[in-house]
Amino acid sequence: MICALMGYMGSGKSTVGKRLASEIKTEFIDLDRYIENKENVTVIDLIKQSHLQFRKLESFYLENILKSKQSLVLSLGGGTPVYGQNLQLLSENQNVTSFYLRTSVRELSLRLFKNRITRPLIPSEIDSIEKLQDFIGKHLLERVHYYNQADFIIDTEFKTVKKMVSEINQKLISI
Repeated sequence: MICALMGYMGSGKSTVGKRLASEIKTEFIDLDRYIENKENVTVIDLIKQSHLQFRKLESFYLENILKSKQSLVLSLGGGTPVYGQNLQLLSENQNVTSFYLRTSVRELSLRLFKNRITRPLIPSEIDSIEKLQDFIGKHLLERVHYYNQADFIIDTEFKTVKKMVSEINQKLISI
């Protein structure tokens, strides 16, 4: 079983994914880190060079991972389900169970504001939480349709990582 975690940047995909993989004793892959290792360049630099080329690489590596792995927890990039056929690849693969870590715009803004400079998709002129909320709200509106197609939705508000991992694990056991 491949457990794919999707959601907006800052929703906790990597943190929850690492803990879940450790708990169920399986491999963990963060798709962005995986791409960085394979390409020997940071995602930030790849996006700066060509956003479209980055998305093509992302699709290529996603497809390879889905073909080559039997069991793992996979943390997708925030835009992975939105680009090309990625969502279809995930939904048509009977070995994949997807989870959307749904987080409010307010919470995402609070989590992302302090490290917004290291997030390549957040414009550099955003200098207040209010501006970041506006940006995330618009961006999330464009993506939520894709995220909502996950097999399961996990609300992250006021939950510890332990609680989210427990919820996901319960869903996986019930499949």
